[in-house]
Amino acid sequence: MNKTGIAVHGGAGTIRKSSMTPEKEISYKDGLREALLKGWEVLNKHGSALDAVEKTVQTLEDNPLFNAGKGSVFTNEGRHSMDASIMDGKNLDAGCVSSVSNIKNPVLLARKIMDHSGFVFLSGKGAEEFARIHGLEFENDEYFFNEFRYQQYQKALKENKYQLDHSEDSPADISPDLTDEKKFGTVGAVALDSYGNLAACTSTGGMTNTKYGRIGDTPLIGAGTYANNNTCAVSCTGDGEFFIRTVAAFNVSSLMELKDLSIYDACNEIVHGKLKNIGGEGGLIAIDKKGNIVLSFNSEGMYRAYTKNGKDIEIKIYKD
Repeated sequence: MNKTGIAVHGGAGTIRKSSMTPEKEISYKDGLREALLKGWEVLNKHGSALDAVEKTVQTLEDNPLFNAGKGSVFTNEGRHSMDASIMDGKNLDAGCVSSVSNIKNPVLLARKIMDHSGFVFLSGKGAEEFARIHGLEFENDEYFFNEFRYQQYQKALKENKYQLDHSEDSPADISPDLTDEKKFGTVGAVALDSYGNLAACTSTGGMTNTKYGRIGDTPLIGAGTYANNNTCAVSCTGDGEFFIRTVAAFNVSSLMELKDLSIYDACNEIVHGKLKNIGGEGGLIAIDKKGNIVLSFNSEGMYRAYTKNGKDIEIKIYKD
């Protein structure tokens, strides 16, 4: 069998061991492991990289620990506004969705858009109508309700500020084992299948207390997600405005293609160079056509995991 590999992230940011309970750390690692193994199962059966990243991200969307799908944060209006994107490196096909509510798995909608709409990007009510036509599952508001997210939202409302997922000063009435420091809560996956095809996928619940229909990098091809069989597949997590301004995901591929950089050097140039130089915090995961995997971040930590050929599964949270 040709080389295969898959990597997953669950957000980056100010994540320190000193602020994490042992129980919470185990829960995050178990969530990453479950998602990674779901994707690897697809690859191990000679499935496509596209199906593998979709399955991986769907699993993370179903886990309330992560800010995507079920675990999405509250907007200023007290709703959940979700974004997702997926890209096939074989033919550069892509599907993107933004500003949707009550859809259980936005990643499944992104895939439907890619495969069946004739478009790349749908948003809002139109995207929800498309989801209904194609039989995707909707859930009521109670499904997405999370007490920690709600208290986070109430605090942000009171202080009239935005928050990127968890904040350092968590509400006092939230149990310590539910607290976290600032985390850019986006989930994503990249994969290489046995046929040499690459794919990338990213999903998010956005920012707590966000206003004005703000859209980050997650649903934007080239900013938060990119895949090209000639180079690599990339999924980003962080302060979205900076990833948009640097076209981060696409630029990793461009550095490899046009400057002949390795995937390691290309990722480091974006994460520790272009992003950091303008104040951008976060990270990305990437895999190239040879199966080399990079998990690069300039923040205190990043929830991440990967495996090559189903062996030596690595799951980490903090800086090495």
